[in-house]
Amino acid sequence: MALLEVKDVTKSFINDNKRIYVIDDIDFKVDKDEFLAIVGPSGCGKSTLLRIIGGLERPDMGEVLFHGKPVLAPTQEITMIFQQFGLLPWKTVLENVELPLEIHGIDKKTRRERALRFIKDVELEDFKGAYPYELSGGMKQRVGIARALALQPEILLMDEPFSSLDALTAESLRKEVLDIWADKINVTDTFIMVTHSIDEAVFMADRVIVVSCRPGRIIADVKIDIPRPRYGHQRSKKFYGYVDKIKAMITKKNNNHSSK
Repeated sequence: MALLEVKDVTKSFINDNKRIYVIDDIDFKVDKDEFLAIVGPSGCGKSTLLRIIGGLERPDMGEVLFHGKPVLAPTQEITMIFQQFGLLPWKTVLENVELPLEIHGIDKKTRRERALRFIKDVELEDFKGAYPYELSGGMKQRVGIARALALQPEILLMDEPFSSLDALTAESLRKEVLDIWADKINVTDTFIMVTHSIDEAVFMADRVIVVSCRPGRIIADVKIDIPRPRYGHQRSKKFYGYVDKIKAMITKKNNNHSSK
């Protein structure tokens, strides 16, 4: 049995008394230990799909199954990192990371030890007493990653986690996230990431799901057959072959849609 199943999921919204379909008949599975990326044009429903997987929204039709059971609400076993950091400005780095643990009723000693462990993992040990206004964008996102991982979910969802960062910081954080994913000590070993960057998806993911323009439908599920670690492969012919292939799929689908 797959760890997660997205089965025939459709979602729409009402705008000016008109029903607008955002995603339509989305269907895929994710296995334990996988790193999955979802790419597609802006507005194709990628973030909506991620929120449905995380139990933050309900689909009109279809369902999401986690260990074979429907995801009907947010759960500690599936946590999410957003593009915007969402840190509480009046709390320190340590207090921000501890907060969800406190909300879930974890005792003070355990939550302090766990928070400090993940703050160390994201290389913010020297900043645990700092407040968000004292941190750079990359450091704030590191806090968000530590906060999500401290809950020790089975699945980590990431919605454009590096898009608001400068290129060098984003590159560094990608490598750190991959190191965390590959570390067998961590309970969290299944990652699902939404991104606009095809290069980022090919660099990080085992598989890339390609979504069409709205209403988002899956047009391809591409297995990335490049050895890890991929740092030395980013300029290879094979790497750019995958990038060009996925880009062509999205462009072709957009052009076909606009010509109808």
